[in-house]
Amino acid sequence: MTVKIPFDTYHDYEAMTAHLHALADAYPKLCTLTSIAKSFQGRDVWFMTITNPDTGPILEKPGFYIDAQIHAEEHATSATALYACAYLLNNYGTDEEVTRLVDSQVFYIIPRINPDGAEYAMTAPYHPWCGNGRCLPGEDRLEGLIPQDIDGDGYIVQMRVPDPKGEWKCDEKNPDIMVQREPGEEGGEYYRLYPEGMIRNYDGVHVHIEMQQDGNMNRNFPTNWTPQEYGAGQYPFSEPETAGMRQVILDHPNITGMCAYHTHGGIILRPSMLQMDSEMSPPDLSLYKALGEVGEKLTGYPTISVYEEFTPDKSKARHGTLTDWTYEEMGIISFGTELWDLERTAGVPKEGYYNLGPRDAETQRLVHDWVVENVGDHGFRPWKSFDHPQLGPIEVGGMVYIWSYRNPPGKLLEEMCHNNVLFNLRHAAAAPRIEIDTVEVEALGGDLHKVTAVVSNHGYLPTNLSDVAIQNKVAKPVTVTLDCENAELTMNPEHVKLGNLAGRNERRYAYSNWGQQWSPVTKKVEWLVRSKGADAKVTVTAASEKGGTDRSSVALGA
Repeated sequence: MTVKIPFDTYHDYEAMTAHLHALADAYPKLCTLTSIAKSFQGRDVWFMTITNPDTGPILEKPGFYIDAQIHAEEHATSATALYACAYLLNNYGTDEEVTRLVDSQVFYIIPRINPDGAEYAMTAPYHPWCGNGRCLPGEDRLEGLIPQDIDGDGYIVQMRVPDPKGEWKCDEKNPDIMVQREPGEEGGEYYRLYPEGMIRNYDGVHVHIEMQQDGNMNRNFPTNWTPQEYGAGQYPFSEPETAGMRQVILDHPNITGMCAYHTHGGIILRPSMLQMDSEMSPPDLSLYKALGEVGEKLTGYPTISVYEEFTPDKSKARHGTLTDWTYEEMGIISFGTELWDLERTAGVPKEGYYNLGPRDAETQRLVHDWVVENVGDHGFRPWKSFDHPQLGPIEVGGMVYIWSYRNPPGKLLEEMCHNNVLFNLRHAAAAPRIEIDTVEVEALGGDLHKVTAVVSNHGYLPTNLSDVAIQNKVAKPVTVTLDCENAELTMNPEHVKLGNLAGRNERRYAYSNWGQQWSPVTKKVEWLVRSKGADAKVTVTAASEKGGTDRSSVALGA
């Protein structure tokens, strides 16, 4: 049975919930759907677990975590996470890679972290930035400009206010486009640009814009948390949604990899948040770059450092983010993918990855023309006159940020979802994988036997995942246990700690004295066992928190 979900459109909370329940009903053996939190407005934060239970308990398999839409207006992220759920379930049993991964691993997926904010941003007037329902849009600001749909057309866009002191002017080729007034330029018609809305406690002179306090739960995590960070919350995990995420991650210590989806930019973000690459662990940096190369091949998105290439002001590094916590503290290999790049799609040459400054006229023309052709007035609102009760005669219009820069049109959505989910699957497939290669029994005479087990990591990643995990003392060793049936152990301990086993990532190049030195991928354990009868046997269990569990039994003989 295939559950058909349209991925050429965006789904509100009710539709998304219905699709998730349809998947859970169609595949009750392979998935479970639970709620990890209730939003401020009473919506469930849904959490789907996908694996084949016949191949073992979930905590005895490597896990991969995906989340989406922690920011309200990032609708394409929720579509991608929902696509991951549908792709894994609908293709199980027919697609070789999907079947192997669902059999051998477990996927943890939160399709929409912020259901309250998403509803505000998905329904008219499409609030361009709002929080998680703790406050209604605008309630977190004491005074100043409050974004509102003042002309009643169903969109919150921009106001251009005639002002001889203004910083903006109309483009000479396309008056719909606003370009910067040049230094020293005089003698033209100039404007000030503001978000569309009304001004609370307006003094008749200054249009004050107060920074929102609500709206960025990706600063609500504990590592490097500071209350000065925008959107940090009252304390780490103060929001019900992030508290639910905390429990998912802590309750599933088998998570080996993560992807937190965001928009926009068409880039894959990797650590570090707070330091240059030269200060990162060299093995971890090499590992991130290798996985990032795979991501770029599958998605077309380059992989970049958050701090080096996505933080223009190094004195204002981000604090309290999810990947701060999951990688910098827990050592989990964590990426944040920024879906969708409008400018590159419109033919604008890529220059830098975090551009907050005004775009030049040619860039704006390319973007404007592409949006008008492909999205229509849902993406760009023609300017129209409006008599503002506080500012007088103005014009309202411009780019609908959510449906242009932030999210692609529906016709481009499914391909984007598909390519990014393929990278998630490849990242998941890189997990460490503990296997017992051999268990051999050598009769020593009488009732004594030597039991030898060879245990290896068959995965790409090491069982510790990262160097950071070792430095922070959170990496758990691989353990090997011998259980005897109608036999007794006479030499060497029942439980043996092997330490960490390296993965293939360490051996990307031929050995060199000047390169990364190789660590063991395989280790051997020996025991001396006395048989108590003809039906004597032993069972060897090799277990890794991140690399799964494997068992092998062998008879000792008479």
